[in-house]
Amino acid sequence: MLNKEVVKLMNEQINKELYSAYLYLDIANYYALNNLDGFATWFTVQAQEERDHAMLFLNFLINNGEKVTLEAIAAPDVPFPDFRAPLPAAYEHEKFITASIEKIYEVALENKDYRSFNILNWFINEQEEEERNTDELIQKFDLFAGDGKGLYMLNSELGARVYSPPSLVLD
Repeated sequence: MLNKEVVKLMNEQINKELYSAYLYLDIANYYALNNLDGFATWFTVQAQEERDHAMLFLNFLINNGEKVTLEAIAAPDVPFPDFRAPLPAAYEHEKFITASIEKIYEVALENKDYRSFNILNWFINEQEEEERNTDELIQKFDLFAGDGKGLYMLNSELGARVYSPPSLVLD
């Protein structure tokens, strides 16, 4: 049996993950409207991953006999005054998600909810990757996107990103 506070926090995390997908679709739309299709592809793939993260939490709760409570998903409200602006917004958002998952882990640890550790360990590792990827994207933008050719090349590189489903399997 899962700890009730962990269940509550995981339900909240489902909403946060779905909001993340909305945020990244919003960013993808911004780039698509500005003819940066590679950036749009990168963030569309990111949105797919976030939706998968929500589904992992949802399935985990269902598989453990817990009720999933879906809440309204807020519309993203982040202004993008230039091509760089979405990148630090995404990085800060990933840090927010990391802190949220770490909070769930902390509550699970305090309450000896060992069943939840497998999924939470996977998410902690995943968030390390998510933060690293978004930080690297900012660094690449700052290095290469200062002129049209560099922006074009970075856009082309980002357009090669392909979606792959998460490696965590829940039975």
